[in-house]
Amino acid sequence: MNSLQDKAKLFRELHATDVLVLPNAWDAGSAVAIERAGAPAIATTSGGVSWALARGDGQHLSRAEMLSVIAQIAAAVEVPVTADVEGGYGSAPSAVAETVTGVVEAGAVGVNLEDSRAGTATLFTPDEQAERFTAARAAAATAGLSELWINARTDVYLFGIGEPAGRFDDVLTRARVYAEAGADSIFVPGLVDVEVLAELAKVSPIPVSAMAGPGAPPVSDLAGAGVRRVSVGTAIAQAAYSLAHHAAAEVLNQGTYGEVTGALDFGTVNGWFN
Repeated sequence: MNSLQDKAKLFRELHATDVLVLPNAWDAGSAVAIERAGAPAIATTSGGVSWALARGDGQHLSRAEMLSVIAQIAAAVEVPVTADVEGGYGSAPSAVAETVTGVVEAGAVGVNLEDSRAGTATLFTPDEQAERFTAARAAAATAGLSELWINARTDVYLFGIGEPAGRFDDVLTRARVYAEAGADSIFVPGLVDVEVLAELAKVSPIPVSAMAGPGAPPVSDLAGAGVRRVSVGTAIAQAAYSLAHHAAAEVLNQGTYGEVTGALDFGTVNGWFN
């Protein structure tokens, strides 16, 4: 197996060569399935992890609960893993540093950190969030992984912060401040307008990451706009839970099995874990 530093180097190279598509896993089994599909790297989804632990999304897990799942995922696959750790499990920079230290110890080589305050629809100011990124970068270096990729998530568009006309400038300001604090990319969930993304990609000091899914432009269009990284958030987990719900309802209410027709055969799936 490659060392963590090797995986971190590979993960950085993946951002430099072409658009990096990161399907999101929520447990070790889903991570293996995604790896077997050909993913060069895997992102976790905090929403999916929360659901797997029977909790709602939105920073309702503890640091220890999230780190435990990240460690299981990283141990189950050979490809690099980047971890969604929501807001870092504490507003203070020291809390973020503790979380990042745990992420490195869990075997991940990247991290998503968001600028929304837990349990609210408000954001840290750019300078407040910059202090948190500075702490994250220092913690990664102290933990022996200075190459850790920090994907700076901003929820300006997702939460509809401020007047619509001012959101682009807000995101650009945050991208510049976060880059100076050590962030490697700016992640803007809620923004899938290719024209706006193209403009942001032209002026952002760091690569732009987008969250896609049903209703969003295809990856090729996002890549054409200059987006360098695309993930799908909870979309795959939603599909999996939807299938479980619909298949169960069908067999309970109709006694038929149409929803599970076309599933991978038992031997194939079981073979992934042998």
